[in-house]
Amino acid sequence: MRFLLRITFWLGLVLVLLPRDKTPAPEKAPQIGATEAVQAATAAVSDMTQFCKRQPAACEVGGQAATMIGQRAQDGARKLYQIITDKDKKDQVIPDKKAPDHTGSIGVADAAPPEVAPDTLTADDLAVDWRGPETPN
Repeated sequence: MRFLLRITFWLGLVLVLLPRDKTPAPEKAPQIGATEAVQAATAAVSDMTQFCKRQPAACEVGGQAATMIGQRAQDGARKLYQIITDKDKKDQVIPDKKAPDHTGSIGVADAAPPEVAPDTLTADDLAVDWRGPETPN
């Protein structure tokens, strides 16, 4: 059930945010004045305040759901903050070690040559097979 609610929410959000091909014609669109909009908003707010008197069980469940969602949001924000601050701590340079200030594509004059692993190739491995000049047919 929760899956269906989530799908419905995200699909509705995507549909609302999709751009329209063209705006509706002014004569087809409903003409609403500012005073009518304020009156409608006031009526909606007063109806919402009376809703808990009409449906106390729904308000109680809704309040618990809002509290749970708020706690989850706080936990998620706290976890995200910890991830960000932990990453910043990992990126900080340890005072004993200095981070290189070059990319490695150009050698640094003061830098010591890199340590080379011992060569495991034999002389036979390093020898190049001789090939004579190619002759045209």
